[in-house]
Amino acid sequence: MQWDEKPYHSLDYEMKRRFGEKVYRLTLNGGMTCPNRDGTLGSGGCIFCSGGGSGDFAASASLPVGAQLDSQKALIRQKRTIHKFIAYFQAFTNTYAPVDYLEQIFLEAIADPEVVVLSIATRPDCLPPDVLRLLERLNRIKPVWVELGLQTIHEETARLIRRGYPLSCFAQAVRELRQRGIEVIVHTILGLPGETRAQMLQTADYLNGCDIQGVKLQLLHILRGTELAGWYAAQRVRPLDEETYIDLVVDCVGLLSPDIVIHRLTGDGPSGLLIAPLWSTRKRTVLNHIHAAFRCRDVWQGKYRRPKEEASCPSHSLSTN
Repeated sequence: MQWDEKPYHSLDYEMKRRFGEKVYRLTLNGGMTCPNRDGTLGSGGCIFCSGGGSGDFAASASLPVGAQLDSQKALIRQKRTIHKFIAYFQAFTNTYAPVDYLEQIFLEAIADPEVVVLSIATRPDCLPPDVLRLLERLNRIKPVWVELGLQTIHEETARLIRRGYPLSCFAQAVRELRQRGIEVIVHTILGLPGETRAQMLQTADYLNGCDIQGVKLQLLHILRGTELAGWYAAQRVRPLDEETYIDLVVDCVGLLSPDIVIHRLTGDGPSGLLIAPLWSTRKRTVLNHIHAAFRCRDVWQGKYRRPKEEASCPSHSLSTN
């Protein structure tokens, strides 16, 4: 299978296939918080979460959504000509608000004629029935993607990072979204404290049993102001080195079904907050090294995939034995 000469099903390839040209993501801020920070489940967030709630690159929440879109477009068009965009609500939990407010900001985003996809980052435990009905209605206007922060399938790690929900909640959220025809993108983190290589690969393998459409593979970043930063200072956690991370990424992609779109192979840590690993700041170089590793090892997406036994997510993690 060919994906523009890359050994995996990239987002860039998928967007050109669907829309006939390059599509660029605009990161937006709906001004929401998270049940892991407002006292509902906790007050400190996940151990790796900065004050931006993974939205450190998003536009200012003080601006209306339309103004955020315009400001983000202006920045992008200083460097390249782009005609189509993904409106990506990134900061914190973007379904954690009254449904009337969500409808207002989401409709404002998709009213922009240059926006071709609405993408919403959220938690599986923040998708009540009224929100699901709203997303289903919006999906009839323009494609809606819901990005779920899974990070790991292993419950012990989930408790350690204070994720705040069980794997069964994730599996149920995927089923609810797919019943409504909404595409699901899953965020996973490689290098979480205490996880073995086998456990990280099991998370990737598990996703083949789920009806998901995309994956983001993310390196664990240690950011200032997080609990994880204190662990790092106390030498309780050590980030992955570049060679280990690249090897893991290649193996994860080799396990994933070719139908799953790879939205990310690595990620950026905000330069003002990143403590470690500093090698990750060379994003283009790291991506080049990942692509070279695919060629050197003769690996492509799905090479190691086992036959899929069922079409929906199991609600439990795989054995670590």
